[in-house]
Amino acid sequence: MRKATRMIRPLTTSRFQEEMLRVMDRKHHWAWPRFTDGTATVVQLKQHFQQEYAVYVRDFPVLLARIHGHNPPTSVRRMLAENIYEEDTGGLSLGKSHPDLFLQMMGGLGYPARTFEDVKLLPGARRYRAWLERASHHRDWVVGAAVMTVFVEGSIKDRKELVEPSKPRTAEEIESIVQQHPLVRHYGLPQDAMDLIRSHQMVEAGHRHDAYHMVVNHAKTRSQQETILRYLNRSLTLWTAYRDGVARACGIHKR
Repeated sequence: MRKATRMIRPLTTSRFQEEMLRVMDRKHHWAWPRFTDGTATVVQLKQHFQQEYAVYVRDFPVLLARIHGHNPPTSVRRMLAENIYEEDTGGLSLGKSHPDLFLQMMGGLGYPARTFEDVKLLPGARRYRAWLERASHHRDWVVGAAVMTVFVEGSIKDRKELVEPSKPRTAEEIESIVQQHPLVRHYGLPQDAMDLIRSHQMVEAGHRHDAYHMVVNHAKTRSQQETILRYLNRSLTLWTAYRDGVARACGIHKR
């Protein structure tokens, strides 16, 4: 006579969210301050931004669209559709796609758009991009959504953002953020090239809360939760290796 299989109960939504946040608490790279404090050269910045563009900035709307194509619930489809629409058209903010606004910002730094064509990915960047491709194709949409909307779009600031969600900002507040941006302060980037930052500020109020809410409320089983946590941890490992590789290519070393 076969023994009955014991069902493992799923984590509570609060416990599951905490486990995801513990991953995001570690999404900080040691070299990042060098790219924001004015010590990186313009050549190093270009290498960094070329990899960022080719790894995920250029194709992020496509990666999101794959998740939408797995037919999640209607409420989730709406959130994803709005995100895709904004990323690919800027229709909720300034009317230009985020990849185009990224290239506009790069032009302000003196990097022509052609320098972002046919970028050769570094080994770590290539592995991380391959992982994003795999995650976005996952047969369970909530796994792909966790990687793209929680990990890729998220940061070490997520925990604070969930406790104190950002509110819509006034035009004056947005311009103050633009003026204090490291690229403006340290590299003289013209403020009229900063529409990518403006668009982010216009649409991202509550965005982090929506991402976590979508994942924690649709991962119904312990198996789904464990798969998501495994994918988030793997994303962190590959992202860290990717950023390590960019630092090495730029000649930046741990102090």
